[in-house]
Amino acid sequence: MNVARQDHTASVLTNGKVLVTGGFDHSISWTSAELYDPSTELWTFTGNMNNGRIFHTASILTNGKVLVTAGYDSGHVLISTELYDPSTGLWTLTGNMNIARQDHTASVLPNGKVLVTGGNNGNNMLRSAELYDPSTEVWTFTGNMSNPRRDLVTLVLPSGKVLVTGGFNGSYSLASTELYDPSTGMWTPSGNMNNARHGHALSLLPNGKVLATGGNNDSFTLISAELYDPLTESWTVTGNMNNPREFHTTSVLINGKVLVTGGLDRNSILTGSELYDPSTGMWTLTGNMNNTRLLHTASVLTNGKVLVTGGTDASGALASAELYRP
Repeated sequence: MNVARQDHTASVLTNGKVLVTGGFDHSISWTSAELYDPSTELWTFTGNMNNGRIFHTASILTNGKVLVTAGYDSGHVLISTELYDPSTGLWTLTGNMNIARQDHTASVLPNGKVLVTGGNNGNNMLRSAELYDPSTEVWTFTGNMSNPRRDLVTLVLPSGKVLVTGGFNGSYSLASTELYDPSTGMWTPSGNMNNARHGHALSLLPNGKVLATGGNNDSFTLISAELYDPLTESWTVTGNMNNPREFHTTSVLINGKVLVTGGLDRNSILTGSELYDPSTGMWTLTGNMNNTRLLHTASVLTNGKVLVTGGTDASGALASAELYRP
């Protein structure tokens, strides 16, 4: 990339290019954004955002634009949001959220609206959620979660409901999960995970189940993984990874296997990656990355390769990117 970044976002656009936004190089929160072209494997700058941002989210809307929400910049938590138009390469401010947030999540619903959940406002962990309507560019509150959560992970299920898992409530990590129903705007408790987790990852498998991997339970980094069945709303333990990991990435490959990369194992940043096979429930080691990476991104490209960008190693934020070829 053109600049070193950690805690940034990466989004695969409808044209196949990858948009990277914001992030941090241990001295500044970046306003800059850049594009990766898989056909040339080159990076080019695109328009700057209106705010520097870390701990933000980026969501591809049904119209192809990218919505970036909130985050942190220069000592304060942000309430602003903005839109990137791939046809012009420019950013425009859109409606402010109702609450400033960082370490939250954003999910694009089947109706095209965007659900933002949890996070923290610099003082308190948040249980609130709100909806962005692209047709009006306005945010409205929706039902509150049962628990305040930051470092939570969310995923849109095939049913259209949104699964929220784990996170940190300000005192301890959570094992609880909840479901959001867009048709009612309400949350209901779902089955507890077998382990409390924050800094974990979720992947939607081709069979409709959800794989949760790693994270931290306040005592140690987790090596365990478990599966959520939306039909029974229950979690079952599956095979352990080869390495404990938190703040890693997971990517569902075209063949249905799940690639896990990097992350933190207690005090060590990892180069290693491994593959989960849903047909066996087992993990196998695959090729190591060229850099140790934590707080990086991983994107499945239209050609099936996986692009890993940035993050940090023991020396600081990284500008490098690398490709995994299944």
